[in-house]
Amino acid sequence: MSNRHRFSVAAVLLSLSAAVPAFAAGDVAAGKAVYDRVNCASCHGADAKTSIDPSYPQLAGQHADYLVHALKAYRRGQSNAAPSANIRKNAIMGAFAVQLSDKDIEDVAAYLSSLPGNLSVK
Repeated sequence: MSNRHRFSVAAVLLSLSAAVPAFAAGDVAAGKAVYDRVNCASCHGADAKTSIDPSYPQLAGQHADYLVHALKAYRRGQSNAAPSANIRKNAIMGAFAVQLSDKDIEDVAAYLSSLPGNLSVK
């Protein structure tokens, strides 16, 4: 294969990769197990979009990177990290988040982001 053809193939592959959505790094099946084990459904609903209280966020279809960031911030908040450490203070979410490893967080974020949801950008 000539250099010109290699360049053309690389350009096509690069353009195709830009059109394919990125998927979360975690394991979706393991994330479902985490969601069930920690009993997230007790507040956020079995489908992760029918919360028991309208003020609780819908999680189905949320961006995985946002979920990872939020769960780690709740975990830092529970550990009394300095406010400069980007923390979220919520006794309930903090108590759940401290039970999660980094892998658990990646997995549950992958699971939740894979679910169909009502979230949209306007």
